[in-house]
Amino acid sequence: MAVGLSPRLAAIVDVLPIEPQLRVLEIGCGPGAAARAIAARLTTGHILAIDRSAKAIAQAAANSAAEIASGRMSLRQAAIENFILQPGEPPFDLVFAVRVGALDGRHPEAGARALRRIAAVLSPSGQLFIDGHRSVLPRTSRDR
Repeated sequence: MAVGLSPRLAAIVDVLPIEPQLRVLEIGCGPGAAARAIAARLTTGHILAIDRSAKAIAQAAANSAAEIASGRMSLRQAAIENFILQPGEPPFDLVFAVRVGALDGRHPEAGARALRRIAAVLSPSGQLFIDGHRSVLPRTSRDR
């Protein structure tokens, strides 16, 4: 079980197929607890944690200094509906989100845009998990 997480978040992190070399994207990282737990499992891999809230990113940065300094974790303020890879940035092997409004059905239009952006940043063999469940991108979202 992931240490230092609520039982609900620990259960979600524990089902993710994390391997030490993966590139992982967390959507809606909040204070960064799940990202830190994943960073602890990475050796040559990396987790980028994003959130649309500047306050959340600031809190995650304050809580994650060791993980960021290790090079296993970075943060970026971004909404998934607008997220793009930076020049030279490789795609992600695993993308996950927990209670993100754009992906849980609360905001269908934003959800459609989010799925297109996820498809664009996910490697061809990459996996998407929403609230701990493996999700399949609609075919039109995977076609780039």
